[in-house]
Amino acid sequence: MKQLVFCLFAVCCWWLADASSAECSERKLKEVRRELEGVNNTLQNRELLLTTPPENIEEGCCLSALRCFRDSIQENIKSTVTLQRRLYKSLNHSQTAACLNFCHSENATCQTCNSHPQEKVGEFFSRLDSFIQKAISKLRSSAAN
Repeated sequence: MKQLVFCLFAVCCWWLADASSAECSERKLKEVRRELEGVNNTLQNRELLLTTPPENIEEGCCLSALRCFRDSIQENIKSTVTLQRRLYKSLNHSQTAACLNFCHSENATCQTCNSHPQEKVGEFFSRLDSFIQKAISKLRSSAAN
């Protein structure tokens, strides 16, 4: 009997952990911003050019922009490897994507990452930061309603 109860408890815990892993969390977005700041502060090459999505991301293209930001970091930034890896993992996390789902649309025609202009790393991080801040604001306003 104890084994059955233990198994049921384990299944419930697994289900709750799995269900919450895809939920949006303001804490996750704040973590992304902290990781972003850490990488930005350690960069040596301020002249580095990165593919950068526009400030006003088209309606329905947030997840595409997130992938573009994430891929640019992975391919081009060689700061402290641990900081870079942590930022990449934070951007790649399912909670981060869930928070940006507010402007996702299956019917949207989004630009490919390669079609975005290249900007200096400072502009790249500024746009990524404002992108994440926009998601936090949207999350707060939807929670208030």
